[in-house]
Amino acid sequence: MSAKTSTEWIENMAFEQEIDGHKIIIDAVEAVGGENRGPRPKAFMLSALGGCTSMDVVSILKKMRVLDSIEKFKVDVSGELTQEHPKHFISMHVQYIFTPKEGVELPMEKLKKAIHLSEEQYCGVSAVYKKSMPVTSEIIIK
Repeated sequence: MSAKTSTEWIENMAFEQEIDGHKIIIDAVEAVGGENRGPRPKAFMLSALGGCTSMDVVSILKKMRVLDSIEKFKVDVSGELTQEHPKHFISMHVQYIFTPKEGVELPMEKLKKAIHLSEEQYCGVSAVYKKSMPVTSEIIIK
């Protein structure tokens, strides 16, 4: 199995990326010659982790019959960058934020199990990142 993306220069610091037939513009901030027409590439590393683990958790919670008890589910991923070049992430933190449906108490043990399975067994992005930096997480129920 393999994957491929394509990145084509538009002008200045703007590029169009094609991923699975979807087009995304990336750009730099004005201070370095860009026009801020899209996100910077490193942000996609955080997004990749959030998307990968989110899909896993939803799939697992659906199988556990917990998904119907959830009103909203959101994953926030933050990362700490080095100060020196090449600037790269030295740690990431994932917040799994659940809002239960009114009057429902979410089963914390099942949430923990779903997240653990994603982080330790299913999410390929997490597996790669954990080889190069600490990746921590927490569960927040609103």
